[in-house]
Amino acid sequence: MDWDRLRVFHAVANAGNVTHAGETLHLSQSAVSRQIRNLELSMGATLFHRHARGLLLTSEGEILYEATQEITAQLEASTARLRNNREGVHGPLRVTTTLGFGIRWLTPRLPKLLAEHPGLNIELILTEKILDLPMRQADVAIRMRAPRQADVIGRKLWSMRIGLFASGAYLAQRGIPETVEDLSDHDLIIYSEAAPQPTYEIDWLNRESKNLLNFRPRLTVTTQFAVLEAVKQNVGIGLMPEYLSEPGDSLIRVLPEQKGPVIEPYIVYAKELSTSKRVSVFRKYILAQFGKSTV
Repeated sequence: MDWDRLRVFHAVANAGNVTHAGETLHLSQSAVSRQIRNLELSMGATLFHRHARGLLLTSEGEILYEATQEITAQLEASTARLRNNREGVHGPLRVTTTLGFGIRWLTPRLPKLLAEHPGLNIELILTEKILDLPMRQADVAIRMRAPRQADVIGRKLWSMRIGLFASGAYLAQRGIPETVEDLSDHDLIIYSEAAPQPTYEIDWLNRESKNLLNFRPRLTVTTQFAVLEAVKQNVGIGLMPEYLSEPGDSLIRVLPEQKGPVIEPYIVYAKELSTSKRVSVFRKYILAQFGKSTV
């Protein structure tokens, strides 16, 4: 199949109209329209619905677009590998992780890495979503659980526990719980099970307690960082990973004898980027922060 036509089709599908696609490809509007028309004729299928506001993919167009996305991702990956081999550790590296981990742990450690590699540029994508690494939505991810995606490589960084934290102001007003049962009289803040990167929520206390207390959270949020901010604002007692609490926050560990669930963050990248110098440099640096072998 003619790759030029597929390339034009992919650009039109992304842009939603012929004019913008032509500007991206440096082709005239008529040239783009002609390529699309010839592609439709060669495939015997209508790929776009035409309307006044632009173009929408038909069901056949959607099938072809999935294929061109995969092809484009593979070409970009190959180009990146060739550039790495030629230039060394230069250029962009897209790193994704959660908001809380990115702000509290990763960002403070990036200056040293960037100083060691002046040619490296990092794009930090902070989101709770699980981005598709083989499709190159990001190059490297630090996730709060083992990877489930195919065609990726994952390495565990460390294990950390979930704990209960509160501000001094909140505890001064509401009292310090001395038993798990006392939490029934408090406002609880938890990280939602429905979040894209779920960890654990307050049910672990129900499971650990001999009494079925059925704690009901006062506030449920979709980011761990939001739990931290709510705790700092005296909303209640928050269930969050230990790494989020720093000395400057002046937070108090509640019921420290209660050993919460364990979270095991992983560094993850697509198998096709295993030879990338930029990925390798980042992976080795992160693993070294935990005293782990970088082999």
